[in-house]
Amino acid sequence: MCSKCYETLEHLPVKVNRIIDGKKVYCAGIYEKNLQKLIRGLKYHKQRDLAFYLAKFMFEYWQKITQETGFEVIPVPIFKTREKKRKYNHMTLVAEEFSKLSGNTVNCELITRIKDTKPQYKLSKKERAQNLLNAFKADKSKLITGKILLIDDICTTGSTFEEMIKELNKAGITDITCLAATTPFED
Repeated sequence: MCSKCYETLEHLPVKVNRIIDGKKVYCAGIYEKNLQKLIRGLKYHKQRDLAFYLAKFMFEYWQKITQETGFEVIPVPIFKTREKKRKYNHMTLVAEEFSKLSGNTVNCELITRIKDTKPQYKLSKKERAQNLLNAFKADKSKLITGKILLIDDICTTGSTFEEMIKELNKAGITDITCLAATTPFED
């Protein structure tokens, strides 16, 4: 990712993309062109250095939403066997870079993926919801500040955020905002 390519990345207008269980979900850009290449390179082609650029893209958008700090940045966790095979969780790398830029704290222990789910990209909205049912477990004892910022690379139907929000709410954690780098379509 060169600076010229980075400059071609376009943010969506700042607005709530959707509301899930009363929680705001923001999407920074559209999953196309160089932004799509950036995510694929990071996620599937072991180009870990791209985490900085995705975090920077997300942070620049986030700054337009709020200057507030004190959030726990929670990357969407992946199942332990998938992480072992891939050798990293790309969203953890993004969360670490996002935290350096924003001054917020990364918390990878608050919520874990306890179910080995299928990849979501070929599933319908109903299949996604079923696939993710009971996929996460929150541990309130790992809570640091109480203000949560869930981050993910792509928000298509919102099923991943929805299931994580449900689990966090069950644990009594309710101050939650969601930020995805991209959505496949502009609402």
